[in-house]
Amino acid sequence: MTETYSVDWDIDQYKDDTEPDQHWLLRKEFMKVHKGKFHEDYLVAMARAFTNIEFMGCMYPAPLMIRIAELSKDVAKQYREIKKTKLQRTFVAASSAAESKAKRRSDPGPVRK
Repeated sequence: MTETYSVDWDIDQYKDDTEPDQHWLLRKEFMKVHKGKFHEDYLVAMARAFTNIEFMGCMYPAPLMIRIAELSKDVAKQYREIKKTKLQRTFVAASSAAESKAKRRSDPGPVRK
């Protein structure tokens, strides 16, 4: 027998006014899908961890990462497909950027007649 939890609470009360809409919608969907399967406080925390992982690349202890991966595989499927086609940021070490800039300054460029 599986334990069920109260569904008599409003997911929208957990929207953070500073949270981007895309983050909120994914977190809200996670909570909607799993509402009633976990205690409210636990689910809200799991949903926050889920969006932290998806949007900010946060890492948590392995058991939590595994659990969130299992719970989010269907919820995040569409978001992950869209993310694959979006432009990704590339981080460059400061030393590489400085070297590249220095090379541009020392290169006189094409000679004009």
